[in-house]
Amino acid sequence: MITLYRALSILFNLIEVLILVRIIFSFLRIGPYNPIGRIVYELTEPILSPARELIYRLGIDTGMFDFSPIVAVLILRLILRVIRAILF
Repeated sequence: MITLYRALSILFNLIEVLILVRIIFSFLRIGPYNPIGRIVYELTEPILSPARELIYRLGIDTGMFDFSPIVAVLILRLILRVIRAILF
């Protein structure tokens, strides 16, 4: 059980780092057409798209800012805490 939790924790941390890299890439104007940008985009979009949809369905107007990375990281951490509570 400890190994499973550690593996999930490492996976979630990796996803969080990729989300941070995607945020940095957006500031540097590195889009999904760059080879590295495409890899980061394809790995993070399945996580960010549901977060973006959640924000939209809640009717939250964020203007020109995209808060989906923050929501996605919070959801990932919540899921990890629930898994930790179940396993331990």
